[in-house]
Amino acid sequence: MERPAAITFLHQHVCGDALIKHCLATGAIMRAVAGYFSQDPARWDVIGILHDIDFEYVKGDMQQHGIIGAKLLKNAGIPDDISEVVKRHNHFLYNGSYDMAVEIALQAADSASGLIIACALVKGGHITDVSVKTIIKKAKEKSFAAGCDRSRIALIAPLMEIPVFYQYALTGMVGIRTELGLE
Repeated sequence: MERPAAITFLHQHVCGDALIKHCLATGAIMRAVAGYFSQDPARWDVIGILHDIDFEYVKGDMQQHGIIGAKLLKNAGIPDDISEVVKRHNHFLYNGSYDMAVEIALQAADSASGLIIACALVKGGHITDVSVKTIIKKAKEKSFAAGCDRSRIALIAPLMEIPVFYQYALTGMVGIRTELGLE
């Protein structure tokens, strides 16, 4: 599945603008980070875009989140190597059992996307004014972007240094800033 088809599929299953932007941001981070791991950026982008495809369906039932998403993807003919990562990204069900770089990167990207968007909003919506130093500083403030699970970002530390991850994440998100409604 290519990025445009993934975005179309996302819009068929997700209505909320904030959730759509979160999924696009997560995809952009995944695309950027894939290069660090010499993986397929297009595949990782699609995984990020589709990771919360079922979030509005499950209405907060974290026992179903990811499971329903994987079924939606499989029913649409999306390969298991994508649908299984989407299924397993629910850290409430699979916490601590991530071995593959793609799974670990998705955990980090899922949480970092909100943190970086919040940093951009503090800068008047100018993501190009956000720096890695800003992200690190704001990540230390527990009340800032309180919904961002810093422990999920920390999962990537054994694979790449956190500042390096933030640089890749920021670069990826800057690349789609217009889609995110940021400058």
